[in-house]
Amino acid sequence: MALPCVLIVDDNKTRSLQLEAILGFMEYRVETADSSNYMNLVGKLEQFFGVFLGHDLNQQTKIVGDIVDNADSISVIFVANKFNDKNTKSQFISNEIKATPALHNDNFQVLEWPFIYPDLKQIVANISSVNKERKNTSQQPSVQRSPLDRRGYDRRFYALDRLKGNSQLIVDIRKSIVQVAESDATVLILGESGTGKELIAKALHDASLRQSKLFVPINCGAIPSELLESELFGHEKGAFTGALSARQGRFEMAEGGTLFLDEIGDMPMAMQVKLLRVLQERTFERVGSNKTIYCDVRIIAATHRHLAEEINESRFREDLFYRLNVFPIEVPPLRDRTEDIPILIHEITACLEANNRCGVKFTKASLAVLMQHDWPGNVRELANLIERMSILYPNGYVDVINLPEKFKDYKLPDDLGIDIEAFDIDSDDVSNEWLINDVMQPASNGLAQLPEQGMDLKEYLTVMEGDLIRQALQECNGVVAHAAKRLNMRRTTLVEKLRKIDYQK
Repeated sequence: MALPCVLIVDDNKTRSLQLEAILGFMEYRVETADSSNYMNLVGKLEQFFGVFLGHDLNQQTKIVGDIVDNADSISVIFVANKFNDKNTKSQFISNEIKATPALHNDNFQVLEWPFIYPDLKQIVANISSVNKERKNTSQQPSVQRSPLDRRGYDRRFYALDRLKGNSQLIVDIRKSIVQVAESDATVLILGESGTGKELIAKALHDASLRQSKLFVPINCGAIPSELLESELFGHEKGAFTGALSARQGRFEMAEGGTLFLDEIGDMPMAMQVKLLRVLQERTFERVGSNKTIYCDVRIIAATHRHLAEEINESRFREDLFYRLNVFPIEVPPLRDRTEDIPILIHEITACLEANNRCGVKFTKASLAVLMQHDWPGNVRELANLIERMSILYPNGYVDVINLPEKFKDYKLPDDLGIDIEAFDIDSDDVSNEWLINDVMQPASNGLAQLPEQGMDLKEYLTVMEGDLIRQALQECNGVVAHAAKRLNMRRTTLVEKLRKIDYQK
């Protein structure tokens, strides 16, 4: 099934390239054009669900007219410079609608440049909503679905969006999920502890046709063997000591949805036989009952064990393995996709901040060290480290010296350049704006020039930071809280920096 497609028409190559890269990361197929060749694509507008237009195009009004005349229901998104206030933005929208009467508020959006990822994400969500409403009111047969309708890429986009990373390994997993999601095939997820196997299982469920039903997880290794049968299949009142009432099992809870059997490799052999029967016949009985229950459940299993070795050691049934291993997905350890670490750090920090916790930022030196670590605990270990650093250095910066002792022996590379494009810009933090601008736009002529003899950049920045802190304090008459607000940092962070520079009033 083809990916949903968007069109970018822009004479600004830098802006067009950036937009194309981010939309591509969001799993969209992108076509680009400029004011000189856009007519080549006007006849194919029906294949696009949205068109992004640069606000400063040559013959802009004519281009908008040509597009709307050929596809009056297509969503048009103007990429315009940031507005000073809401009134200016409203006036811009009014002028465009007046210039092109065929434009309507429901198919007209404005994306301010330079933009941050959440803004673009919201625009895509708005277009999705408009397309779904338009589809619901359309008289066309439902077979001709919009790429973003309820059963299409709108669901898949939000399911896959949780799988953070730009590495080829993660891209391949996303493709595997798209391939298998809408079937009922049993999926076996293989990977070390802490790699995110349950996250992938949940993404599979959310991208499937069963997403409106329950996703029911159970850890087969965490439940005592004598209780596991009751947990899976349920029990009747009096079935065993302590069974004071009848109880549904996980199979019944997941009816119509997905049952996730985590750590299936730790399931006792006796239970493996009973599970095999359910997979073959799609029937089971509660403990203490003879009544057969039919189930409609999609099975996803996961394990950190090497099941081939478990079979050789007679700890796992070979016939059950083949029943589970219909569509295997192997999750790579973090050490095999270290280029995703900056993205994961941004995502984990964003989760902390969303829960009213303090965030934390890492210097390039500390990132270089983190990307050399083996991460035996994988993403879970990385998340624990970030949470610990956010407690120790709330809303501050973490350098190599601030990392735990086990990170101190790594050698810093001579070139600390980390590919900025690897960063996930999924945050409305101001720092993301400079990431985009810094990468995509040339430095302004007003920046200081690097001395011919070179310089100690770290020392230079430390001195500059100290000077700016002292200046802020002088302007605020020594009131730390006011100076912290002026510097856009927490008061506790400023107090710590004052201690480091040995500031004296």
